[in-house]
Amino acid sequence: MSTKKDLINLLKQHRNERGVDHWRRLNPDPNGLQSFGVGLTVLRKLAKKIGKNHKLAAELWPSNIYDVKIISLLIDDPKFMTVEQAESKVDQLYYGYLAHVFSSCDAALAKTSFVVPLLMEWINSNSTIRKRCGYGLLYEVSKSTKKSAPDTDFYLDRIAQIGNSYANNKNSVRLAMATALMGMGKKNITLNSAALEVAKKMGPIEVTSGVSKCEPFDVSKHLTSDYIRNKLS
Repeated sequence: MSTKKDLINLLKQHRNERGVDHWRRLNPDPNGLQSFGVGLTVLRKLAKKIGKNHKLAAELWPSNIYDVKIISLLIDDPKFMTVEQAESKVDQLYYGYLAHVFSSCDAALAKTSFVVPLLMEWINSNSTIRKRCGYGLLYEVSKSTKKSAPDTDFYLDRIAQIGNSYANNKNSVRLAMATALMGMGKKNITLNSAALEVAKKMGPIEVTSGVSKCEPFDVSKHLTSDYIRNKLS
C-alpha cells in the first residue's frame, strides 16, 4: 500500500457502523472530521501491515477522515520526524484518540532523538494540550531500556514536579501526569517509593470519555500490585 487512495479504500472495507455512531456521540462537534468507525486495535493492525512510511504519513495527515489521521500517526518514521513537525501537529489534536496516539500508545514521536528536550519544553509550557502530550511522552520514555534513556535522578525530578503542580492543572493533564507517574514508578524501588508518595496525594482521578464515565484512575493501586512488588523486590 503506497497511496492515500489505497488506504481510504481499505478503511472503507473495515467501516463499522456501530463505531461510527459511537464516534459521533463522543465527538458531537467534530469540526469537519468524519470517521469510518474503525477501532483503534484494528487501526494498529492495519498500520503494522503498512509499515513505517514518513512520506505517506505526511500525505495522510491533512485528511478530514479521523481514521486516516490515526494511521498517519501510527506509521510515521521517527528517523525522519522533526520538532517543527511535532509543533505543527500538537495544536490539531482535539478529537478522539489523536492526542493519545500522538504521544502515547507506543508513539513514533517518543522514539525520536529529540523526545526528551521536547517533552521537557511541553510539560513546562502553558498549553494544556502540550502538557498533556508532554507527560504522555514522559510515560513512553519511562519504558525505555536504552543506555541513552534518562537516569533515576531525571525521573525523581519529574515526579517532584508532578507533586508540586498537579493541583493547578486540568483533569486531562492530571490523567497524563498520573500515567507518567505509573510508568516511572515501575522502573525501580527508588522511583516506586517517590511516585507512590505523590500518587497517594493525588488520589483517584476521574476519567471521562465523551458521554461515558469510567472507573477513577488510581495510580497507587498499580504501583502496589503484586506484580510490581515481585518485579522490584
